[in-house]
Amino acid sequence: MSVTEIPWRQDAAASDKGEEHEQPIHEIESYAKQVRRKFLKHKLAVWGLVTTLLLLGIGILAPWIAPYNPNEVTDVFAARPSLMHWLGTDQVGRDVLSRLIYGTRVSLIIGFVTVALYVTFGTLIGMLAGYYGRWLDMLLMRITDIFLSFPYMLVVLVIVSILGANISTIMIVLALFKWPTIAMLVRGSVLSIKEMDYVRASMTLGYSTPRILFRHILPNALSPIIVNATFGVASTILSEAGLSFLGMGVKSPQASLGNMLHDAQSLTVLTDQHWLWLPAGLVILITVLAFNFVGDGLRDALDARP
Repeated sequence: MSVTEIPWRQDAAASDKGEEHEQPIHEIESYAKQVRRKFLKHKLAVWGLVTTLLLLGIGILAPWIAPYNPNEVTDVFAARPSLMHWLGTDQVGRDVLSRLIYGTRVSLIIGFVTVALYVTFGTLIGMLAGYYGRWLDMLLMRITDIFLSFPYMLVVLVIVSILGANISTIMIVLALFKWPTIAMLVRGSVLSIKEMDYVRASMTLGYSTPRILFRHILPNALSPIIVNATFGVASTILSEAGLSFLGMGVKSPQASLGNMLHDAQSLTVLTDQHWLWLPAGLVILITVLAFNFVGDGLRDALDARP
């Protein structure tokens, strides 16, 4: 994706007298309208955004919309869907719909927090490597290459098994091995942006390095970061579901989409009790598709080409 100068950056070249001025508001609105118009043309992206907002609403309102406590054990075991339990109950009598709602909440929390962690760290590493270059760039990129060389899922499984499976450990370990991709992406953007006239003018005027990085370079590198982060949420949710399915993720009785599938692995459940695994599988599928479609739409909308 090409990096473009977005209209809301400060123009350093025009600050000869020590005064900064911002781009006119109508230019900001024009850019926002252009992005919105491109995004709305992408019908699947619009569907993905609506679905994502719906899932977020379900996660936020989980304590109020779940019909039962997700860990409450009733005297109705493995019951089929009914008016009392819309998606039935599991083998120990817990309401499947309530666990599905809370499981969606847990998966979204893990997805967003993990992405926030690795995007922040990877962006800092990428900006430092791209801006300073030379020995620092070589050192940081060799460290990045080392992390990229690890068999990702295998190493995550080993570390989680050693440290213990819980939400905090899963988020930290997943973030630990996902930051290199964003670091390399940001580094490439910074290498291009720092050669532009307005950045060179900022350096000539003696602006501090943090000011140049965070007020002039980072805003123009945000487009690929946002797109990558959107895809990253989907990837992280899928990774968490995989870990939980293998018994190395969120542990029962706490609900997650992955451990709901883990609890339904027997042949009897798969063939005769589809309400125990089908809803969780569908929610994972819909969630991942929604975030991927939003990422596709953002990639097209933020592209510099008309």
